[in-house]
Amino acid sequence: MDKDKQERLRFLEEQLLWSMKRARVLDEIEAKLQEMKRIAEYALEGEISYSEGEALNVRLIELKEDVISLKQKLDMDFH
Repeated sequence: MDKDKQERLRFLEEQLLWSMKRARVLDEIEAKLQEMKRIAEYALEGEISYSEGEALNVRLIELKEDVISLKQKLDMDFH
């Protein structure tokens, strides 16, 4: 294999790894957003106690912070 083909192959392999890493982070974000959606739907479906509402709110805040952190990771790692 000549040098140009080797360089092209190496470039494409790097792009593939970059894409796979980005896809994993996006999958993590999607999972957290889906959990947030389930929590919100559950809270809207019926009556929940004050303490249960507080616990759900704490979990939503944790998930939101996780999503923000993952988004920042995407911005730093992929730009």
